[in-house]
Parts: sequence; structure tokens; C-alpha cells
Amino acid sequence: MSSLGSFTKFLPDEAATVAAGSAIGRALNAGCVVFLIGELGAGKTTFTRGALRALGHAGSAKSPTYTLCEPYDLAEAGQICHLDLYRLSNPEELEFLGIRDYIASGAILFIEWPSKGEGWLPVPDLQVALHESGDGRQLTINALTTQGDDLLVRMGGHRA
Repeated sequence: MSSLGSFTKFLPDEAATVAAGSAIGRALNAGCVVFLIGELGAGKTTFTRGALRALGHAGSAKSPTYTLCEPYDLAEAGQICHLDLYRLSNPEELEFLGIRDYIASGAILFIEWPSKGEGWLPVPDLQVALHESGDGRQLTINALTTQGDDLLVRMGGHRA
């Protein structure tokens, strides 16, 4: 079995974070699950905004901090759901958000704070970590499934 890929890059500013998200967005296909890891303000929503733009969303992309889930229905890409589980008090609340329906429909899922939904979330294809580094951010993307590995190859990532 071949090892799964990873990708690391320094992002000097918000534009670079959006561009990195766009690169992932162009590679995604239905049913992909992306876990977003990083502290508050690390750029998880900015990264997701880039992916949404690449998938055809022209409007604003707000953080689902209070709504927990922002669904987007896009003509070309289908349904994309951006979830922010920071305020989730119990993983079972995902049932009320319709997580099973999103998964069954093949929606692309971007999930911030996935540890809050442990036991209720699907296995992620990619784990995207953003951490402050000097004047910018360090982006690390790890493929966790063979589909995730294929995504990294399509976006020009590297095998570990």
C-alpha cells in the first residue's frame, strides 16, 4: 500500500489563503469531506471561501459560527456544506443539523472544529491545518483516504 500524500505551504496573507482554498476547491468532487483544523482566527473560513469561489459560489461566504451550518447549492458542484462545530455542546446535535442527509446526498463537507462532532462525522478525505507562523500562516494538508490522496495529486500536492 502506498503512503498517502501531504502538502505544506507558507501563506503570507489572506489572498494566499483564499488561493490555497481555491486550489482545493477545483480538485474536489461530490462527497468529499474536509476537516479544518486551527485556532480561532487561523483562516479556516477564509480557506473555505476560496474553495467555494472555485466551485462557483459568487456571493459572500460567512462563517457558520452561530448557525453551525451554511449550505450552498451550486449548479456545477452540487451541495456544499460549511459546518463550524465550535459551539456544538453535544455531538448528537449533528443529527438535528441533518448531517446524515448531507452525507447521503453526496454533499461536499467543510467541517471546522471536527473534534466536537467525534463519533458522528464521516472519515475525512483531507485534513487541512492552518497555524500562525511569523507574519502569515502555515498550511498543512494531509490526505486521509485514497480519494484524498487523489485530490492532492490533482491539485499538485506531494506524496509523503
